[in-house]
Order: sequence, then structure tokens, then C-alpha cells
Amino acid sequence: MLLQNAIEKFRFHCKYEKNLNSKTLRAYDIDINQFLERFINYEIKKINKYDLKDWVEALYVNDYKVKTIKRKIAVLKAFFNYLEFDDLIDLNPFRKLKLSLKEPKLLPKTLELQEIKKILKYLYTLKNEYRYKNSCSYKLLVRDIVSIEILFSTGIRVSELSNLKLDAINIKTGIIKIFGKGSKERIIQICDQEVLSLIKEYSKLFGIEKDIEGYFLLNRLNKKFSEQSIRLMIQKYQNKIGLNKHVTPHMFRHSFATLLLEEGVDVRYIQNMLGHASISTTQIYTKVNMKHQRKLLRTKHPRKTFNFSI
Repeated sequence: MLLQNAIEKFRFHCKYEKNLNSKTLRAYDIDINQFLERFINYEIKKINKYDLKDWVEALYVNDYKVKTIKRKIAVLKAFFNYLEFDDLIDLNPFRKLKLSLKEPKLLPKTLELQEIKKILKYLYTLKNEYRYKNSCSYKLLVRDIVSIEILFSTGIRVSELSNLKLDAINIKTGIIKIFGKGSKERIIQICDQEVLSLIKEYSKLFGIEKDIEGYFLLNRLNKKFSEQSIRLMIQKYQNKIGLNKHVTPHMFRHSFATLLLEEGVDVRYIQNMLGHASISTTQIYTKVNMKHQRKLLRTKHPRKTFNFSI
């Protein structure tokens, strides 16, 4: 069997047997097609560990990040595991291949509280000074503020925000059901009255209460406000206020976790709010909790017992 025929079977397996979502399927396609381009006319049974080594080496040569290479390898492993399980190959070549890729541990990039305040102050000032409250541009401005407020208030992922459905948010109480990674659902509540009032205003402006089947955040064509559009929207306001930092939606998620830690919230509560499967994923935020670190060093470091003043 040729590699491209085996890949078609794998696609069917991922879509109809594993029931992977469309975003994951697209990601799988990108990685598996890249492998296919290199071994286009190969018989699937003839691919061996040396071919896989050459492929990994080519990824390094093309300056892919270690995280990206690990992801591509994981997809390919899943592919060959499927082939072996379905008896399309006798032996998975990954079984005889030892790879040890060390990914540099980078701390999450966050926004300072004052930077978030600066962004929101600019947006609310624009909103309050707007003359034409019935205009399309005003509606979109309110939607932009709602998007950023929800990102910061809940720590939601940009994909979860973009795909948030109307029936998943209770506009009166602020309770949001988030459908996250791994098809896991979690509930989080917006408690700030100013944010809740803004959400209600947004709902009236877009008339979304009439259609409970659609998406909560809409673009000017009343279609889903896409992930990329949210990213570009944030970059637009970052440039408007001259913030000397590349701001992404995920930075609001990181800031949400870090700032709650600084206020003494237990890391396990934060884990549940972020939807992390493992506590170890959440614990990385303890490393950027500078407020707590300063407090510990100021009060506990033995140097404070020294006194050399004359």
C-alpha cells in the first residue's frame, strides 16, 4: 500500500473512529501532508527508522522549534500506531527509534495589571465619547471590549471564546459554560457588574437574544468572530495605545492565572478555572508570581537579620 492511501485510511480513522474535532484534524493534515511530500511514492511497509531519522533531521535543518518538532513526531507516531494496530504494517518503525528532544522551558508571557488597565481605559474612553450609539462601528467597539473583558475575567482560551455559543452564557448571572480541550466542559462565572452590564448592552446591540443557536461573539456580517480576528483586534488596540509589547489573547489567560496567584488563590482552584488536566501545567504560573516571591524574600530571607549600620 502506498503512503498516500494509508494516510487516507488514517484520516477516516481520526474523523469517524476517534471523533477528533475539525481544528485537530486540520493540524493533523498539515503535519501528515508534510511527511507525505517527502515520501510521496513510498510503500508504507518500506518506511523504516532511518527514514524517520532523516525526516526529523530535516525538521531541525529547517529551523523548526523543538515544540513544533515534538508535535509533528506525535502525529506521525499516532499514524504508525494506527497502521500497526490495523495490521497494515508488521512493525511500527518508531519502536526501534529513540528520540530525546529537550524543549526549553519558557515562562509564560503575561501582561502587567497596569498594562491591562491601560488597554481597557482606552477602550472605555472611546466608548463613552462615542457620539453615534446606533452605528455599526460603535457595536463593534462594544464587542471588542466584551471580548477582552471575557478573556481577562475568565482566563478563557481564544479558541474557546471564538466558539462560545449563546446557549453557553447566562447573560443575567454571568455563568459561562466553556467547552474546552479534550471535549471537557467547565463552568466559570463573571462577577464584575460593569462587565455584566457591558455584556447585556452588547446582546441588545446585536440582537443576539433572538437567536439562541448561534455564536455569542459576531463580526460585522453576523458570523462567528474568528480566532484570527480576535488576535488582530487586540494588536490593533495595542498599536493604538503604543504598548511596547506584542500582545496576544493568550497573555490575558496567563495574566488571569498569575494575578490570581498573587492574590493568594489556591493553585488547584486556578487549575479548574483554566481547564488544565494536570496540576503541573498550572504550577508553571507559580514561577512568575513575583509578588509572592518578593514577599517571601522580604520577610523570610536570613539577610534581614544582618545589621551593619553604624
